[in-house]
Amino acid sequence: MATDKFKVDVLNDSVKFYLPRVEGYLEIVRAMASKYKGMSMIEFDGYFEGKMEPAKYTRVEIHTNDIDENKMTETANQIRIRLRQKSLAFEFNNKLILVSES
Repeated sequence: MATDKFKVDVLNDSVKFYLPRVEGYLEIVRAMASKYKGMSMIEFDGYFEGKMEPAKYTRVEIHTNDIDENKMTETANQIRIRLRQKSLAFEFNNKLILVSES
C-alpha cells in the first residue's frame, strides 16, 4: 500500500483590508505579500460615504497565525494615513472594523 507524504498548515487568522486604488496602495500590497504566508486579492467597485459613483478598491486578504487585533488596528491606521484616507475598513476574523480620523 503506497502512501503519499504531505504537510498541512492551518492558518487560523484572516485579515481583509479594503484598500482604495489610490497612489501608494500597490506598495502596501507588495509589503503585505512579502510579509505574510498566504494572500489573495479581489478588485471591486465600492460605494462609500454616500457617493453614487463607484470607487475602485482591492480587498487584500492575508492568512497567518498569531495576529494581535490591536496591532492590526494600528497597522490599518498607518495604512489609512499613508493612503490619505478619512477611514479604512478591515475585517479581523470576520469582524468588520472601521478606523477613522478623529
